[in-house]
Amino acid sequence: MPAVPGRTRARAPRGRFAGSGWRSFSVLANVLLIGLSACRNHDFPEYPASYREFAYVTNGGSNTVSIFDVVHVRLDRELQVGANPTGVTANPKRNEVYVVNSGDRGANGSVSIIDTEKNAVSANIPVQKQPYFLDVDPSGNWAYVANAGSNSLSVLDLKARRQLAIVGTGEGPGLARTAPDGRSVIVSNRAGNSVSIFEVNTLASYAQPVPRLRKVIEGCPGATDISVMPDSSKAFVACSGGHQVMVVALAHAAKDGAPASPDALEALLDVGRTPVHLALKPDGGELFVSNFDSNSISEIVTSTDDVGGAYLMGSHPVRGLVTADNSTLYVSNFRSPELSLYSIDDGKRRTLPLPIHVGDGADALAFSSSGNLLFVVDARSGDLAVVRTSTQSLFTLLPTGRQPNGIAVKAYKLS
Repeated sequence: MPAVPGRTRARAPRGRFAGSGWRSFSVLANVLLIGLSACRNHDFPEYPASYREFAYVTNGGSNTVSIFDVVHVRLDRELQVGANPTGVTANPKRNEVYVVNSGDRGANGSVSIIDTEKNAVSANIPVQKQPYFLDVDPSGNWAYVANAGSNSLSVLDLKARRQLAIVGTGEGPGLARTAPDGRSVIVSNRAGNSVSIFEVNTLASYAQPVPRLRKVIEGCPGATDISVMPDSSKAFVACSGGHQVMVVALAHAAKDGAPASPDALEALLDVGRTPVHLALKPDGGELFVSNFDSNSISEIVTSTDDVGGAYLMGSHPVRGLVTADNSTLYVSNFRSPELSLYSIDDGKRRTLPLPIHVGDGADALAFSSSGNLLFVVDARSGDLAVVRTSTQSLFTLLPTGRQPNGIAVKAYKLS
């Protein structure tokens, strides 16, 4: 660099320690950099240049989606979608994310399709009144949307970008869930206190999988969240209007000498008051129920339908999420600033040296694809808490739009 007129360059120190001090500083700096790099390698994977990962947060109060760059842990952009976006889901097979726009009062809703390689809206599909959530079938070709204001289920052709069919459900359906085998779609009818089960033809030659109503099971007050076993053998439904979880044995064909079996009510399990969310372990062994008005979670052994116990969490637990290794349950508490942790192996709530403060109104949860980060959507303060799972501590807070409520993570490599 040329000398600046009127100034003299700083001279290097001379004498006995000349040069050695600078070398010592350089060595120390390198050691620190190596240490920091080691920490980053431990907490943050080394991604190839073609790797992309983003977290998508719906903002119901600003009609936008906040898109976060997971690799660099920063806000990438805020994208305009439809009116009152709520649910958001990533396609397991395509580089797309789907945002359910519940719409203005009395108007039909829509689904915005986000191209995750461009992070731009590529299409909008009109649906019916008051949709809130969407589920994608295992093939990635079809999606199902429960329309609470129309008592119907919309079937979407994701390739053709259109609503393929509309079928009737019970009253006030809130959620549709596809079984892992793709044969069944389960719908919780919140206002109808029931569960509708649809058959889907999964033959490759059947190009349009219009669901056929197979069974309606009554007796689940305020039916809300649904969780289906990995082998598609049964579904669990939270009856949020009371204090139970309904267990439904799903129909299956005759196989290996065992007779065919129809859909049937298997059990009604007593849990805490106002169960609102079901978190299934990845191995399917246990299910954890967030009991909103009991400030607790209930643990259900899925193979025997036994309620193993109830454990106090924070104030009004609303969501749960289990780590990929099946060891830890994270619980967001809607009226508590702290995130709760439950050790599944030890069967008790974990206490940390320092609590994980994530802000008031913690709601939706999602892990990064590697599991090194946990994202917590804060509905009240309008931000996204990023928790480092290796140290179980808050890493940073990132701003969202107004009234954030849902989150989905999508990772892929550019071709």
